[in-house]
Amino acid sequence: MDDRLMILVSDDDAGAEQVEELTRHLREELLQLDVDDVTSVPADDVPAGARVVDPATVGSLLVTLGTSVGALDQVVTVVRRWLGRCRDTRPSLRLRLDEDELEISKATDDQVALAFDLFVRQHAAAAAPP
Repeated sequence: MDDRLMILVSDDDAGAEQVEELTRHLREELLQLDVDDVTSVPADDVPAGARVVDPATVGSLLVTLGTSVGALDQVVTVVRRWLGRCRDTRPSLRLRLDEDELEISKATDDQVALAFDLFVRQHAAAAAPP
């Protein structure tokens, strides 16, 4: 399993500066966790297949999870809480780990919780020793 999680933040209704600010706040929260690194990724370096319409309205973070068993769960918990606080602007999220991608856009809080839970469980199972 790859230990790098790509997080893409976008918002069709917000300008690039607002998305950048949202992404910066998320990065600050993620840096408080037991992860190896959280790096802002320039829009030019967003991976192919991310289906970004306007790279200027996307904030990208690369989270290096490291060897902590619960790092992915911690990161997803922080992202979920952060998203829950974004009431004025509800950004869309795309999380990519290995070849798996989760997209959250216009979902209810319950749908977000379920999607994140499934994402974490799927990767926890993939990382478990045989």
